[in-house]
Amino acid sequence: MLTWKEVINFSVKGNPEPDRRVEKTEEEWRAILTPEQFRITRKAGTEAPNSGALCSSYEAGKYNCVCCDTPLFDSTIKFESGTGWPSFSQPIKENAIKYIRDTAFGMVRVEVQCNTCDAHQGHVFPDGPEPSGLRYCINSESMVLQTENQ
Repeated sequence: MLTWKEVINFSVKGNPEPDRRVEKTEEEWRAILTPEQFRITRKAGTEAPNSGALCSSYEAGKYNCVCCDTPLFDSTIKFESGTGWPSFSQPIKENAIKYIRDTAFGMVRVEVQCNTCDAHQGHVFPDGPEPSGLRYCINSESMVLQTENQ
């Protein structure tokens, strides 16, 4: 189980190696993503709070990267944070997520990206539920829910 200390270490000392890499040109990403998905995942945008379709979805399944279909989070670790974005307490596996120190807007935060294709997902904070204490605050537009029925 990842802790805040490990997240900070990854953001400072380097991230774990992904299982695979997916790289495309900006034009190739634009061809497969909606304009909003492109803005969020490739340009580090943020959707408005409570606007994402996955905020209130609690179906069983895997939350995959919308860009490369890599599984990032499992529905069993999703929780209601009251923030307006889907929230998770852990990634599906340690090397699924990349951690980047983010100093934009005069604050220090940790951005999370898909470790396979570098798609912006959101941010992680140390105010989540125990036992990890982590809250991955993720944009709905950056993920697709693969339910167990699919």
